[in-house]
Amino acid sequence: MSDPSSRPRVTVATLIEQDQRFLLVEELTPEGQAVFNQPAGHVEGGESLIEAAIRETLEETGWQFEPHHLVGCYLWGLPAASIHYLRFAIAGCAVRHDPTRPLDDGILRTVWLSLDELKQTRARHRSPLVLRTVEDYLAGEIHPLSTLKYLAD
Repeated sequence: MSDPSSRPRVTVATLIEQDQRFLLVEELTPEGQAVFNQPAGHVEGGESLIEAAIRETLEETGWQFEPHHLVGCYLWGLPAASIHYLRFAIAGCAVRHDPTRPLDDGILRTVWLSLDELKQTRARHRSPLVLRTVEDYLAGEIHPLSTLKYLAD
C-alpha cells in the first residue's frame, strides 16, 4: 500500500495571453524566495478543474478568467521531497480586472511577460512547468475543455 502523502497533488494553472504577453504572478515560496508562476493552485474538494482555475486566477490576480482550452496535463515530481504535482494547464482570456481586490497571501504582484522575458527569468520560475506550458501553448497544443470531466453525486 502506498503512502497517501506521496500521492500527486492536483493543481491547476492558467495561461492568459494578451498582446503577446502572459499573465504571471510573482509570489513567495515557503522558503521566502520570490518566484514567477502562472496563476495556479490546488483543486479544492467539491470543485471542478475549471472552477478551480477560475477561482485561483481571481484570487491571485484580481482578473476574471474565461477558460477556452486545455493545454495539457503535467505530472512533475520532486523526488527528493517525495512530492508530485499533477497540473492541468488551462488557457483562456482575462475579461475583467478588479485592481482593488486583495490578492492571496504570498502574492507580491502580477506581471505581464513576453516569451523572451519568460526565458530570461527561467531561474526564478516556481517550476519548469511555467515555461513548458507556455511553449506547448504557443506550439498549438490545445484541447477542448470538454475533455475535462467532473462527476459529482
